[in-house]
Amino acid sequence: MSTSAARMDGRAWAQLLVLCGAVFLEGIDVAMLNIALPSIRADLGLSTGMLSGVISAYVLGYGGFMLLGGRTADLLGHRRVFLFWLVVFLLFSGLGGFATNGWMLLAARFVTGVASAFMAPAGLALVTAMFPAGPARTKALGVYAGIASGGFVLGLVAGGLLTSIGWRWVFFAPVIMAALLLAAAVPLVKEPEPGARRGVSGGFDLLGAFSITGAMMLLVYGVVRLERPGHDVALTVAVLAGGAALLAAFVAIEHRAAHPLVRLGILRSGALVRTNLSAMLFLGAFAGFQFLMTLYLQELRGWTTWQTGLAMLVVGIDVVLAPTLTPRLVNRFGNVRVLLGGLVMAAAAYALFLPVGLDWAYTVMFPIIGLLGLSFALVYGPLTMAATEGVDEREHGVAGGLFYTAIQFGMALGLSAVTAVKVAALSGGSREAGLDALRIALTVPVAAVLAAVLITALGLRTSPRRPAEPAHDPVKTAV
Repeated sequence: MSTSAARMDGRAWAQLLVLCGAVFLEGIDVAMLNIALPSIRADLGLSTGMLSGVISAYVLGYGGFMLLGGRTADLLGHRRVFLFWLVVFLLFSGLGGFATNGWMLLAARFVTGVASAFMAPAGLALVTAMFPAGPARTKALGVYAGIASGGFVLGLVAGGLLTSIGWRWVFFAPVIMAALLLAAAVPLVKEPEPGARRGVSGGFDLLGAFSITGAMMLLVYGVVRLERPGHDVALTVAVLAGGAALLAAFVAIEHRAAHPLVRLGILRSGALVRTNLSAMLFLGAFAGFQFLMTLYLQELRGWTTWQTGLAMLVVGIDVVLAPTLTPRLVNRFGNVRVLLGGLVMAAAAYALFLPVGLDWAYTVMFPIIGLLGLSFALVYGPLTMAATEGVDEREHGVAGGLFYTAIQFGMALGLSAVTAVKVAALSGGSREAGLDALRIALTVPVAAVLAAVLITALGLRTSPRRPAEPAHDPVKTAV
């Protein structure tokens, strides 16, 4: 390799690390806040409804604006959108740290969610534009996905540590990280070559943007309301019906729009639809399982937040395995086979937890959680790779938006489903009754991942194994 090529490679990988830092920031930000919620409630005197709203506000902002974020990045430029919303993320995370009441927290979390909705598809599009299809992109997306999922896990540990110092540091730490990333991103991250965006034109489809944003916000809010199934059922049904109506209106608008927000033809790809459904089910299952494990360890076993975070840390082996093991497996066996194997492992891990008892030693839980970490390494990376595979590079922002919308909607659905099942199954206030309800709720993650296994297995009939490509493909980067 020439000195010039080596320099280009080094520049591309430096950009990748900055983009990985941003997606890690999103994951760790959410996980840390979840750990800090009890301390926030005690300090600010928040009601249970307001506390739930702090979480829901982020989900609403993220899920509601994701598709608009993807289209905006494709139209205005991925770098420009990424940098602008990184600044917004920094400012409003800081606002959360200075919050003196619940409404300030709600506003801060909602805008932070919106910022993530614009940053995530722009960042993914920048990664796919820098590395050509083949081993280079496979390895890059393996690193990107591993660090992304690692943020969710390491955030539990970091959240426990920072909360012990003071819950406001859960907001201030992301501000420091975002400032460092911004300082590195401005000189390093470059817009893709002009050819990658050639043909992307037209204005914003405002009617489409309003309808899909409104639809996603109502649907996500309706799903969040399912956590309390007996509370104002009529309103929950009305919210979900309104979301479905706006979604139907969005489809009608996109059929007629001169410059649609989402070209509906992109949804004709069976592989794309399967990828997003599998992502929704897999991440929904993990969100539900993580929530149930937190309740089990802290409420039923009396563990501290710090001990709970350390117990789940083994899931973070994904950070090591995703960029090293997964790309090799994908190049040898193909994306679909690796993804299917990881989903089967996840289903096995969740099933092994079904008979959990009050006296289980951590030595029993450790290998099962480790199996879940291995499954993450084999699933999250291939899902990220498949999210834009076969999609024109001019639409990578939209494809990324669809992918992250599926993830966010799935996580909201997973949390709401396990909460609703656990509440419905609870028959008393004893620890044994709580454990019985938790065991029943654990069937939800098992069922969700088994559904993802069936959906992914369909891909084996239509997606032949991708042959290995030369490992010396050059890395493409804009300089």
